[in-house]
Amino acid sequence: MSSQKYIKAFLFCGLVTLSIAWFASSGRSQTVKPVQAKATATYNADDYVGSEACKDCHEDQFKAFSHTSHAQLSTISSWKGKVTGCETCHGPGKAHIEEADPKKIISFKTLSSKAASETCLGCHAGRDEHNNFRRGEHWRNDIGCTDCHSSHSPETGRNLANSNVFVGRANAQKPGFSTVKLLKVTEPQLCMSCHTETKHQFNLPFHHKVLEGAMKCSDCHNPHGGFELKQTRLAIGADAACIKCHADKQGPFAYEHAPVKTEGCSACHTPHGSANPRMLITSRVAQLCLTCHSVAHDVGAIEPAGPQHNLNAQYANCTNCHLKIHGSRTSPVFFR
Repeated sequence: MSSQKYIKAFLFCGLVTLSIAWFASSGRSQTVKPVQAKATATYNADDYVGSEACKDCHEDQFKAFSHTSHAQLSTISSWKGKVTGCETCHGPGKAHIEEADPKKIISFKTLSSKAASETCLGCHAGRDEHNNFRRGEHWRNDIGCTDCHSSHSPETGRNLANSNVFVGRANAQKPGFSTVKLLKVTEPQLCMSCHTETKHQFNLPFHHKVLEGAMKCSDCHNPHGGFELKQTRLAIGADAACIKCHADKQGPFAYEHAPVKTEGCSACHTPHGSANPRMLITSRVAQLCLTCHSVAHDVGAIEPAGPQHNLNAQYANCTNCHLKIHGSRTSPVFFR
């Protein structure tokens, strides 16, 4: 027999051996990897018992969980072959059930806020809204996902008529308002439980309609982190959070008011609320303008800057003439 025939016979025997080994191993139980952040352990598929087994002892949690978006993961094609249900977050439950040992299951009550958040970020970190959570103020101050969200479902009760200005228990669970994103309570009530300094600002005569339900804190702030001060939703060179509603102030303008372009809206306005009209930082428009446009502080503008011109502001607001104060397409001195 030639050397080529020996080689062919050897390769054929090798293929037969590999095929037998593959068929023998295919009948064994396969291992699965749970969808968790930084989960390095690999478990046997037999260690998972399914959410129905959890129902026997945790009936209330199971009923609440069954109405959430987390419970619907098994119906999504991209989750086929992955662990879904209670064991997605709590880990395999076989040992926990057989030994009735609380230590044999992951309990979020015993986890630190960062450890609990890492579990959530295992699925939610791929979206722009959550990508900067580890850079945010909440992460640095040990405020985790489960401090604001309930992975099972928030407790709901009767929906009674009540004032939206002062968030109370009766309107804390308004459908479509507090239960969105599995929040534990309404967003304003949740934020103000820590940021108490903002509540009185929203009760001032001129304020953004947050407590009334017309807008939310997250319209201007990203609670999941960011690079800007106070985690505001800002874009480079523009107040994106403000422009989203006040689009007429965006421009581009042929003649731009420098403070608007460089310092932003907060140079003249207080964002939450103020005792002054238009939420200005001073009681009179002229007083605000003269902080920059005074005789001693020449800003280099081409309009008259002498004492007589500024003294006119004692009798009328500057914006009576300089109407387009945020920027103008026709006038370098922001006339109509």
